[in-house]
Amino acid sequence: MSGTRIRLARVADADAMARGEHDTAAEPGFLVARPGEIPASAFARKIEELTTLGRYIVCEVDGRIAGHAFLDPMRLAGIAHVFRLNLVVYPGYRRRGLGGAMLASLLEWAHTDGRVGKVELNVRASNAEAIRLYLRHGFEQEGRLRRRVKLPDGSMVDDLVMGLGIGVVP
Repeated sequence: MSGTRIRLARVADADAMARGEHDTAAEPGFLVARPGEIPASAFARKIEELTTLGRYIVCEVDGRIAGHAFLDPMRLAGIAHVFRLNLVVYPGYRRRGLGGAMLASLLEWAHTDGRVGKVELNVRASNAEAIRLYLRHGFEQEGRLRRRVKLPDGSMVDDLVMGLGIGVVP
């Protein structure tokens, strides 16, 4: 992965991230959001928020943002040890190990941050590649949300709920 680096997201990255998410959303079955549904300002707000609450990273390839991922804690005290994972690799950059590298980076951080007791995610049941990635990193399927995501053509896709325990919750 020469020319590839993972770093913390910056507010200045928001426009590039919104474009990458737009392009990813144009391919049915990867994201819930439709193209352009999440504005750059929402990315900027989330980056600012997770600077102290969680972790937001980007993956660059030859200086261009090729994907982003974050761990976002649940807000209620009884589930504050649960961090939600969101991971996106943009079209044209898939099958290069970038998703695995971002996931490994976030999990390494999670294991060092005493607030994190569990990481949860949702993944389309049709996204076999992503499911294999999560299983390789120790995630287990914990549930299935039937007909959860409606694609632009009207078809419905199930979401799998997956989780990974991290250390001991204080």
